[in-house]
Amino acid sequence: MATWAPHSWTNAEARQLPIYPDAAALDDATRRLASFPPLVFAGEARNLTADLAKVAEGKAFLLQGGDCAESFAEFHPNNIRDTFRVILQMAVVLTFASKLPVVKVGRMAGQFAKPRSANTETIDGVELPSYRGDNVNDIAFTAESRVPDPERMIRSYAQSAATLNLLRAFAQGGYANLHQVHRWTHDFMGRSPWAKKYAETADRIGEALDFMEACGISPDTVPQLSQTTFYTSHEALLLPFEEALTRQDSLTGDWYDTSAHFLWIGDRTRFEGSSHVEFLRGIGNPIGVKCGPSLDPDALLRMLDTLNPQRVPGRMTLITRYGYDQIEAHLPRLVRAVKREGHPVVWSCDPMHGNTVKATSGYKTRPFERILSEVRGFFAVHRAEGTHAGGIHAEMTGQNVTECTGGAIDVTEQSLADRYHTHCDPRLNAGQSLELAFLLAEMLNTEMAERRKAA
Repeated sequence: MATWAPHSWTNAEARQLPIYPDAAALDDATRRLASFPPLVFAGEARNLTADLAKVAEGKAFLLQGGDCAESFAEFHPNNIRDTFRVILQMAVVLTFASKLPVVKVGRMAGQFAKPRSANTETIDGVELPSYRGDNVNDIAFTAESRVPDPERMIRSYAQSAATLNLLRAFAQGGYANLHQVHRWTHDFMGRSPWAKKYAETADRIGEALDFMEACGISPDTVPQLSQTTFYTSHEALLLPFEEALTRQDSLTGDWYDTSAHFLWIGDRTRFEGSSHVEFLRGIGNPIGVKCGPSLDPDALLRMLDTLNPQRVPGRMTLITRYGYDQIEAHLPRLVRAVKREGHPVVWSCDPMHGNTVKATSGYKTRPFERILSEVRGFFAVHRAEGTHAGGIHAEMTGQNVTECTGGAIDVTEQSLADRYHTHCDPRLNAGQSLELAFLLAEMLNTEMAERRKAA
């Protein structure tokens, strides 16, 4: 295999990359980015690889969630806080029910760029370049707004740095203290039956903490009770940005993409010979691959050999995205092939992308029941194949949006317009996310019980 370098992706086939009309401006922006401090550190990425190795062994569970696409307009500390705390809530529910540690990874602090099915879009007879995320161009449908602007990468770096700073403060500064578990509930979730169930779980956790404190175990003596580890992730799509943030670790000499702890490659860019595969094969970060209906087992095995030739446990996460009515037909072939070849992977379920429909009102939405159905199918396949259903990858927000229909607080097609704020695809709101966590907990419980029975 050819020698890898941070720029070697430029010799491979590139899809889904914007064409910048001003090459000098692009060079200037990437040169400045390359001089900026890293957003994350190599040691943190290695820690995540170790945590994901436990997931691959069936000794932990991966919870990955956050915005479909971050935006400059919705950048606000409350939005960051609300998404962080709903992820904390979900993790508490999953840990308490399954007794498994939960690895928490946010689609945050860098999830700006979006792949598109077409290079242009047409509205009222006017054809313009597609919106590719706030770090590329503007969502406003004007010729000027849709021109790719490399200065947007500089702005996205600054927003990612500020987001990471706040996330680190929340994770380490006391906000994640388990004694605060009751206070993480959002006010607008009061009428949800899942909010009541969460309150009951929080009560039981409180009782356990009181007992532990009586035994001398408190946040003062055990830091894990007052803080948590939280990682960031995004799709490694905008390769000029990713290359500029790729640095050589002074301790090991290995290269790491310091824009996030975890990067993934999308369904549209994972083809053999792609520039995105070429870039990701050389970085030391843990990486994910989106696996859809078009991926056959042999192609997946070749990709695993390319991206993880040393078979490092925790390096590879396979994120399946089929649709509720397709997963049980397609997933078993991949699971059997990977199991047969002995690749140590994390299997994670993205129940969002295969279940997008257009409502009669014209809004893109995702029916919550279909999302749950795909998750059930994911667990059923792994149960049948004797493998570990290792994680969930969800587009979600801590806000009280109305973008996905259904759930206990029933969002109807008619109510989609009430609070439809997404810049790209529909997201689960806080109530739906918590409901998903409880249903995931039930499925994990079943898996753990069967595993104990077989032991």
